[in-house]
Amino acid sequence: MKKIYITREIPEPAVTMLKDKGYEVTVGSGDRPPTKKEIIKALRKKPYDAVVTLLTDQIDTDVYDAVPQAKVFANYAVGYNNIDIQEASRRHIYVTNTPGNFSYVVGEHTVALMLSLVSNVTSGDRFVRAGKYRGWNPMLFIGSEISGKTLGIVGSGSIGTATAKMAHDGFGMKIVYFDVHKNDMLEEKCGAQKVESLDDLLKISDIVSLHVPLLPSTHHLINAKSFNLMKKTAYLVNTARGAVIDEKALVEALKSGSIAGAALDVFEFEPKLTRGLTRLQNVITTPHIASATIEARSEMAKIVAENVISVLETGKAKNPVL
Repeated sequence: MKKIYITREIPEPAVTMLKDKGYEVTVGSGDRPPTKKEIIKALRKKPYDAVVTLLTDQIDTDVYDAVPQAKVFANYAVGYNNIDIQEASRRHIYVTNTPGNFSYVVGEHTVALMLSLVSNVTSGDRFVRAGKYRGWNPMLFIGSEISGKTLGIVGSGSIGTATAKMAHDGFGMKIVYFDVHKNDMLEEKCGAQKVESLDDLLKISDIVSLHVPLLPSTHHLINAKSFNLMKKTAYLVNTARGAVIDEKALVEALKSGSIAGAALDVFEFEPKLTRGLTRLQNVITTPHIASATIEARSEMAKIVAENVISVLETGKAKNPVL
C-alpha cells in the first residue's frame, strides 16, 4: 500500500481521492505551519511514497533525506519558491503545483482591496466599532473614486490580466502595465498601454497592483526609490508574494505620506509582520486569503491529489514544475 503524507489539513477532496485509490493517507495535525524539524520527524515515521506540501513548508536537502523513497512532492499552491527545485531534480523527484483557473478569484480579492482602500472601508469599520460614530458628517472619511483612474499592473500574467479586466470593465479604469512580455489580449480588451519601465508605471499610476512571482530579480522590486517615484495620492496593492516589497521601506513611506496607502495579502516575513505595519491606519492587511474560496481551494485539493496519483500510477506528473 502506497503511503502519502500531507503536512497539514487541506480541503476534503484530496484525502478522499487518495484514499479511494487505496493509499494510506496521514495528515499532519495543528492549525499552524509545521517547522522544518517537525516535518522531518513526521516523515521519518513511515516510508512515504509522496508528500503533499503547503507554501509555508520549506523543503530542502534535509527534508529530502528524511524521506528518500518519495517520488513526488506535490505543492498545494501555484507558487513553489518554498521548494528546492534543483535538489529535487538532482534526486529525480517530481515537484508539482496546482495551476488551476484561480486567476479570477485572486483578481476579485485584489479589486476588493482596491475598493476598501479608496473608500476607507476598514477605517470606517474600526471607527464605528470603537463607538466614535456620532452621526453623518460631510467631512468624515472622504475617499476617492476609482472610475477613470489609472491602474498600473506589474506583471501581466493570468492574475494581472484578470484584475485589469475587472477594473477596466467594471469601473472604467485606465490600464497601464509593465512586463517583460507584450500582452496583446490585455491591450485589445482593455486598451492597456505597455510602459517601457517600472519607473514609468510608478510615476503615472493612481493604484499599483503587483502580480509577479518571487524571483531573485523581483525581490524588493518595490523599494524606497519606488515610493519616491509614486504619486502621494497613490495606493499599492500586493496579492503576489510578500518579499516583492521592501516592507521596512513601505512602513516609512506610509508614515511619511510618500504614498496614500497600501493593501497587503502577503508579507515579506510571513507570518511575521514588519514592525510598525499594523499600527498604521493607511494600510489594510489580510492573512494570505486571496484564493480562499471554497470553490478555488477545493479545486486545488483535487489537482494536488491528481498530481500524486499520476506520478505513483504512471510515473508522470500532470503539473510538473521541473
